[in-house]
Amino acid sequence: METLKKEIKEKKSSKPVRVAGAEAVIKCLLEEGVHLAYGYPGGAIMPVYDELYKYKDKLHHVLTRHEQGAIHAAQGFARVTGNTGVVFATSGPGATNLVTGIADAQIDSTPLVCITGQVASHLLGSDAFQETDIVGISTPVTKWNYQITKASEIPEVIAKAFYIAKSGRPGPVLIDITKDAQFEEFDFSYKKCENVRSYRAVPETDITQIEAAAKLINSAKKPFVIFGQGVIIGAAEKELKTFIEKAGIPSASTALGLSALKTKHPLHVGMVGMHGNYAPNVLTNECDVLIAIGMRFDDRVTGNLSTYAKQAKVVHFEIDPAEIDKNVKTTVAVLGDVKDTLTKITPLIQQNSHPQWLDQFHKLYKKEEEAVINNQLNPTKEGLTMGEVLHTINSQTNGEAVIVSDVGQHQMFACRYANFEQTRSNVTSGGLGTMGFALPAAIGAKMGVPNREVIAVIGDGGYQMTIQELGTILQTKAAVKIVVLNNSFLGMVRQWQELFFDRRYASTVMTNPDFIKIAEGYGIEAVRVSERKNLSNAIEKMVASTEAFFLEVVIEKEDNVFPMVPTGASVSDIRLC
Repeated sequence: METLKKEIKEKKSSKPVRVAGAEAVIKCLLEEGVHLAYGYPGGAIMPVYDELYKYKDKLHHVLTRHEQGAIHAAQGFARVTGNTGVVFATSGPGATNLVTGIADAQIDSTPLVCITGQVASHLLGSDAFQETDIVGISTPVTKWNYQITKASEIPEVIAKAFYIAKSGRPGPVLIDITKDAQFEEFDFSYKKCENVRSYRAVPETDITQIEAAAKLINSAKKPFVIFGQGVIIGAAEKELKTFIEKAGIPSASTALGLSALKTKHPLHVGMVGMHGNYAPNVLTNECDVLIAIGMRFDDRVTGNLSTYAKQAKVVHFEIDPAEIDKNVKTTVAVLGDVKDTLTKITPLIQQNSHPQWLDQFHKLYKKEEEAVINNQLNPTKEGLTMGEVLHTINSQTNGEAVIVSDVGQHQMFACRYANFEQTRSNVTSGGLGTMGFALPAAIGAKMGVPNREVIAVIGDGGYQMTIQELGTILQTKAAVKIVVLNNSFLGMVRQWQELFFDRRYASTVMTNPDFIKIAEGYGIEAVRVSERKNLSNAIEKMVASTEAFFLEVVIEKEDNVFPMVPTGASVSDIRLC
């Protein structure tokens, strides 16, 4: 104990240490508790990588096979842990290769700190080799960015970066550091950032709005909750559960909100959105009070805004004032951290239940079950369906796995049919819809929660966008389970071509390589399944493996995902087939 007190005292009283800017970067990360980072080296970031070599016993760096793989891996890590992901890249193409992931993180509120190298400050603006204005390029898709040209700026800027990335509504921050600043020496000391002038991370909650919301909810005959990822980001899962159980309110999730509430909770009535469940979509336009919690009313949830929930009073719990009234007019806006606002409103909520209203959801679910779900989960046709693959995975993981899905039909099947028993279990690209996301994100997720099963569900199109990250698995031995649902099509685009373009399958037919040989080339055990009788055993073998495993399931070519709200249609006009 005395030794610990002495160490703390020495740390508090330690004098500034003379270091180069590159070493200062690593020291800052260690001060922020970072022990894992992703990236790809290059000339302009080489001084930092030289320091990474020196500090490799304290800060583990994962070499991905592409910068986009690095940033998606950092996203996966951040999404399952709640911690800020860290990425390194060099200047020019290294930095621009991060942009897709930065944009993805911005729209899905994922905390990242991206550190890029830049040409020396005297070369800025001269079109030097591998010079790009990454600050200008990334400004629209970052929460904050900054270019460092003096080593002395590094501690304050990085501290600010971590504060901004994680506080309030999280997001990506980019720090660009010129090469001369990385070499320059200065007296290093570090102080964590606790506030930024003119930046209010969490808006002040108005208690009168809490009271007004409670009054509306208590008087409602047909209340309906839609919750989003804000509940997960705010660690408000327990508060959400307490709130809806006391009020007895049927509750649906956005795609990114899945796993905030157990799938089989009696008040969980499914997922809203373009390929969401029939009941919550239809009954959005019949509820009298719509309570939105930590979600932003994006177009895939609302469909045609001119017909969306026009009969309802809308209560919006939100941390970002910019989202209030942006898409849907709010009756009562409850600003603040959702964990805090739900805690404050729940004592004002009357104990209640709405059995007849809840029964309407159950009846419409039965209709969807008969028209769609049974055919997907227990098909009698010859070809395998994506739904039955997810159903089989569920039965063998008991809803405990982290499901990382790519973008397309398989993504919607994963969101619709995966069961989630614990939070932070559904990782996917929501707002940007980035194909190629799943494989590297699953690697990052597995490193974030190494004791959990992490299963990547990917289509044959998206898989080939970042397939090189199999090399990252080879090098790191990350025990990711990869399931490729192969229909030899760009499936979601093909579905739209079938439904709205008279089956003109323009540039959506895929001629694929032998995925088994490729996986085996990277030292990954691989199995292909094309018949139903072999599916269960193959998934059982995959789940039982303690190492990375690749499973290719050959799906029937024209397997569609329903229900579906066509673009521009009302959510109550959802198609069952």
